Amino acid sequence: MAEGFLDPRRTVVFAGDSVTDCGRRTDPEGLGDGYVRQLHASFGPQPPRIVNVGISGNRAVDLDARWQADVLAHEPDIVSVLVGINDTWRRYDKDDPTSTESYEQSYRNMLEQVRGRAELVLIEPFLLAVKEDQLGWREDLDPKIDVVRRLAAEYGALLVPADGEFTRQAEQVGATTLADDGVHPTAAGHRLLADLWRRTVSES
Repeated sequence: MAEGFLDPRRTVVFAGDSVTDCGRRTDPEGLGDGYVRQLHASFGPQPPRIVNVGISGNRAVDLDARWQADVLAHEPDIVSVLVGINDTWRRYDKDDPTSTESYEQSYRNMLEQVRGRAELVLIEPFLLAVKEDQLGWREDLDPKIDVVRRLAAEYGALLVPADGEFTRQAEQVGATTLADDGVHPTAAGHRLLADLWRRTVSES
């Protein structure tokens, strides 16, 4: 995908939650200040058209509900998806769980609409347990990560192994260096995610 991806005539849509959003709705360029902006900057003077449609707080069902207007309407050549941490988080802070089955159905609905129309890049949702209560979140999150891995294989998508890489890097530099609340990446965390995304695509 690497050479074609760098073609400035292509459109790449990034869909997701706050990790993707990163203030893009108040950014005149619409990129936000996270990994999407860093990727845009890394592509040089003639980057592909980058569209960030991330919205803070969203779960898979929210992305699915807006998929036509937010993603397909841009006629993307590549669609990148990162969603899932809120599907887990709301179980613990709002007593509003999303079952693994419901998560998979929403995610599958999105991918079905893209099949044959665009290439797919799926980013694993990730968590660094910086608070004791977050250790228990793995019971809910790990099955959802497995869903993303299975769907990537089923739909021929590139899989960005964010959860594993964040965990490995955190062992070296400390979890709060990468995500001070365990969920939202710091500047260093966004660099890690952008580098991992770019590496996954360029090595495909």
